[in-house]
Amino acid sequence: MSDVTEQAERRRTFAIISHPDAGKTTLTEKFLLYGGALSREAGAVKARQDRRSATSDWMALEQQRGISITSTVLQFPYRDSVVNLLDTPGHRDFSEDTYRVLTAADGAVMVLDAAKGIEPQTLKLFEVCRDRGLPLLTFVNKWDRPGKDGLELLDEITDKIGLVPTPVTWPVGIAGDFRGVVDRRTGEYTRYTRVARGSTIAPEEIIDPDRAAAEEGAAWVQASEELELFDLSDQTLDVSSFRAGTTTPLFVGSAVTNFGVGKLLDAVIDLIPPPAPRPEIDDRLRPLDAPFSGFVFKVQANMDPSHRDRIAFFRVCSGRFERGMVVTHDRTGKPFATKYAHQVFGQDRETVEEAFPGDIVGLVNAGDVRVGDTLFVGDAVRFPRIPTFAPEHFAVARVKDTGRYKQFRKGIAQLDEEGVVQVLRDADSGDQAPVLAAVGPMQFEVVSYRLESEFGAAIELTPTSYRAARRTDEESSPALRGMRGVDVLRRSDGTLLALFESTYWLDRVVAENPELRLDKLVAEGDLHL
Repeated sequence: MSDVTEQAERRRTFAIISHPDAGKTTLTEKFLLYGGALSREAGAVKARQDRRSATSDWMALEQQRGISITSTVLQFPYRDSVVNLLDTPGHRDFSEDTYRVLTAADGAVMVLDAAKGIEPQTLKLFEVCRDRGLPLLTFVNKWDRPGKDGLELLDEITDKIGLVPTPVTWPVGIAGDFRGVVDRRTGEYTRYTRVARGSTIAPEEIIDPDRAAAEEGAAWVQASEELELFDLSDQTLDVSSFRAGTTTPLFVGSAVTNFGVGKLLDAVIDLIPPPAPRPEIDDRLRPLDAPFSGFVFKVQANMDPSHRDRIAFFRVCSGRFERGMVVTHDRTGKPFATKYAHQVFGQDRETVEEAFPGDIVGLVNAGDVRVGDTLFVGDAVRFPRIPTFAPEHFAVARVKDTGRYKQFRKGIAQLDEEGVVQVLRDADSGDQAPVLAAVGPMQFEVVSYRLESEFGAAIELTPTSYRAARRTDEESSPALRGMRGVDVLRRSDGTLLALFESTYWLDRVVAENPELRLDKLVAEGDLHL
């Protein structure tokens, strides 16, 4: 095999998804602890002193709210592999950002709260994973706290998600009385010892079945009966069906106490596939050892407030990336040098000299690079672009202090490039009062916060009466503009959107005017790349 292929085989690039408060950020911190990327003082220790200090939640607003708002890239070594971990927002309002990140992943870990099971947002994020065709590992978290019955959770996964859960580790002790786990692959029972505040790797003790039966009593009997049930129902780990997206290997543990984290991280290495050839826009597969190509899936500004820079994140899809190499930008056709290439670890960064398929690289201040762009060396390459979600909330943005208009305009343009919101403009008002279109209302909160904190341009948002949007064209625009309850605005990528004040009126216009172009925007359940 070539060096590029060998290096790609070592990569594991995956995302963590969950409902808010299921423990995703804590699990991310513990992965870093087990991978040696954090000191022995793990994130949960810092969080106990200050709940707003997780490595992956670098944005000040995230630290204030205690939730993930933007996705984060974290790379660390584990065993003989290079792990690229993509931490994603858990709130549904930021599901578009989650989708963009999943385009760069080869698999995902879905974190469930043992007490809550499948929550609405978990289901929505799974649909995004399924559309991407991503293999999905399931981690039932917080087993150290009271929660649902284990078998009930398995039924819930099957009924609501449609995947067959295949337990790989199974708890000894009900939720809230967690003793350890049985690894069904080996039959070994691992008993955990709680450490102070989960600050270090949990000590593990392998206990033979006879001793476990004597020491664990009824908890061991119940676990043994449930394990026999899984054997009879053939709910056994099958790598091929996992990678085909029909089964989900299931692990049980507690991220805050480190119980079961090591086994889950081992499963990431053993089960999630390494990078594979990526389909180009014409469905041809780009070989891993072809000349360099990369796909931009995220743009983020002001990660370091002291530098006020802008980073375009791309996944290496083929070949070897070397810092300083001249690449071609598919959308503009222009070459540019990649002198300022960084690897990012939360908010921290360091210069990266080379990268291989599956790795994530950040280009600093590559001003022309946008989400969905392809970068390549040699013959032209173009990967499919990332579709935008259908907005459901609309508000007019105006700067409070007209003397800060320049900063307001710059900030709006930057947040638009990042995909924080979609920015729509009217030919008459232009940038004076753009309409912000969002999947969820919390996106407006992020816009307001960042415009004021990063650009010094406080704004006021006025809700609009728009309730639905459809894609239209120049030919249909005059007729639509002449209708009551309809407006036509232009998105920054040039797309014309017709906004309707009621879904009833939209349906009527569609029915009575079949000659007008009124295409549905891509929705979460309809995403296909």
